Amino acid sequence: MSGVLERTLAILERLAADVGGVPLGTLADELDMPRSAAHRLLSDLASHGYVRQTHDRGHYVLTTKLVSLGLNYLKQSGVVDLTQPILDRLAEASGELVRLGVVDVDHITWVSLSQGATSGLRYDPDHGIDVKLSCTSSGHAWLSTLPEDDAIALLSKQGIAKPAEYGPHAPTSIAAVMKCVRQARKDGIAFSSETYARGLSAMSTPVLAPGNGAVGVLAMSGPSVRLTDEKMRRWAPELIAAAADVARASAASPLFHRAYARPDVADVR
Repeated sequence: MSGVLERTLAILERLAADVGGVPLGTLADELDMPRSAAHRLLSDLASHGYVRQTHDRGHYVLTTKLVSLGLNYLKQSGVVDLTQPILDRLAEASGELVRLGVVDVDHITWVSLSQGATSGLRYDPDHGIDVKLSCTSSGHAWLSTLPEDDAIALLSKQGIAKPAEYGPHAPTSIAAVMKCVRQARKDGIAFSSETYARGLSAMSTPVLAPGNGAVGVLAMSGPSVRLTDEKMRRWAPELIAAAADVARASAASPLFHRAYARPDVADVR
């Protein structure tokens, strides 16, 4: 890793994965860069308000500046205001977590959620992270809308999830993932159980823009003991209907307009 921009982005991404902070030496070693270079970049980021050092141990942590930028971007896009009522209704009725992800060229990022569970077991995921395509119902739902060659190219680029790091039922090969993708294409919805995390079930369906393919995904997820296969099958038509409502409501959002105008996947391989 040699480019200044590449190193800076790598530092931000690494710090985003650890809210407790990371020592300078650990950052430099993990990102394969000289400690002097890491210190210089961290100092520059700190001077612009993106990172700070903790008082107790001197570890480097992100400030809320990046979060603020992201939230302001979502606010300006209007996507949350336009679609939140739809997510809220479905979450309240089902008692499960409902999330909206937006397609951005070669990945999906969660941008909005509604938690339907008010007590008992809850699934509270990280927000704003990119979707792991190979082991999530959301990844399978989006890939099911793409030509197979493009879907395989995206899987190859991101890599296949390892069951030891994700769920015990995570597919372990491109062939296994594509089997799930083909089933999702046939059903119009993707189902998963303990593929992303142990004890977690989920189902997802694409948010489709006529003539432009999938611009997002709508997902319902929760503990497997409550979100059983039978419950997912029962709520599948409601999720598909809600995705259609999201597509209509979000047509006015610039965030979805960008997805409508995105280049072909083949252009970014």
